[in-house]
This record gives sequence, C-alpha cells and structure tokens, in this order.
Amino acid sequence: MLDRIIEILQGIRDDIDYYSEDSLIDDGLLDSFDIVGLVSELKDEFDIDIIIDDLTPANFNSAESICALVKKLQDED
Repeated sequence: MLDRIIEILQGIRDDIDYYSEDSLIDDGLLDSFDIVGLVSELKDEFDIDIIIDDLTPANFNSAESICALVKKLQDED
C-alpha cells in the first residue's frame, strides 16, 4: 500500500523524495491544491472517505502517515 501511495504522490509532485520526507505539510512541500488532488486519488484508489477532521498535518506530513490514515479508514469501514 505504501508504494501505491508514493506512486500517487509522485503523480502530484515528482520532485520530492517521499521515502524520506516527513514534513510535507509543515515545510510547505505540498499545498492545498496538492492535498485536494491527493484526497481525491486516495478516495478513488482505496474506496475510503476522508472527512475534514482527517485533514491534519499529522496525517499528511509523510507517505507513512498517509498510509496509516488510509489503513485506519479502511478498518473503520
């Protein structure tokens, strides 16, 4: 799942090393338009609903944190 999330991220911005970056939001590497696209891709790819409460920097600062969010949402379903 992590590799697929990184593929999605690379489709949005291909100039970031998602395997090592852990401050995607805090350092401004992804902007609000990137996040909107990412949320849409994640919803389609993993059949999950990401609500406004899930849109925190902690959930989107790294590929690993995004993966953890996706797993959590899949488990809730």
